[in-house]
Amino acid sequence: MNEAIKQSLERVIRRFGGGDGVFATAIDGLLLMRSTVAGVPNHIVYRPALCLVVQGAKQVIAGREVLHYDAGQALVVNVDTPGIGQINRASDDVPYLAIHLDLDVALMRDVMAQIDDPPRPRVGQRGGMFVADIDDAVGDALLRLVKLLDSPRDIAVLHPLLMREIAYRMLTGANGDRMATLALPDSHTARIAEAIRRLRNDLGRTVRVDELAAASGMSPSSFHQHFKALTSMSPVQFHKNLRLLEARRLMMAEDAGVAGAAYRVGYESASQFSGEYARLFGVAPGRDAAAARRLPSGGEGSETV
Repeated sequence: MNEAIKQSLERVIRRFGGGDGVFATAIDGLLLMRSTVAGVPNHIVYRPALCLVVQGAKQVIAGREVLHYDAGQALVVNVDTPGIGQINRASDDVPYLAIHLDLDVALMRDVMAQIDDPPRPRVGQRGGMFVADIDDAVGDALLRLVKLLDSPRDIAVLHPLLMREIAYRMLTGANGDRMATLALPDSHTARIAEAIRRLRNDLGRTVRVDELAAASGMSPSSFHQHFKALTSMSPVQFHKNLRLLEARRLMMAEDAGVAGAAYRVGYESASQFSGEYARLFGVAPGRDAAAARRLPSGGEGSETV
């Protein structure tokens, strides 16, 4: 199955012009990636998605958690999480190949409601992202999704059906209990996901954990515990990372100055911003932005899978 997906992936990427890069497709939420370069860390916010490695290997660092995944394995992301992605195995002869597919939470919930004996999260289950082996059922559905790119006129009709099948296969497969944390509307994961949405929509505001906890229907201590279990970070650290990632995007994508980017994400002190930025990214913000502008189009910052 993995060989068939690889051949389909290579064929589609050649049609896009080949080479390295992240390739947006005619299917909403489906991205394809090819890279012959390993070892370059990339700071991004991972969104709910299935990120399948078809060839090569990769790792993601989120907080103190390090996740490795190889060909035939996928990173499954349940909640928006800042992380550092790094391809560990890629070369000119054997390039890294991957598929990124956004997960539709509303669709997952709708499919789960139709399952007679739906999965339930295990007590004490941790992690807003995890690595899973992709079984033949999910792999076959993903293969048909990629092949659908060969028949653009069929996408409107068959894409929704394939997305429902993928959701069903994931919910009823070996990791159904972990997928259920995403699909249950009143789960701790769903509540934390809503709190994260609030944080992302108001980056300039000072974090008040008690307010987030109250809005999530939890005590501050319970909220902090569940938040850290999902993201491997405290709410304050999570918010800080979101701010710094957005400031970096502003400097690189919108050509904002260091002070302007710092102010727009809520920093009042440029020196504090520069210090925290350097601790996260390993380089001062001005120098980082200048180096990124020298990269060719499609360089760091575009990789999501």
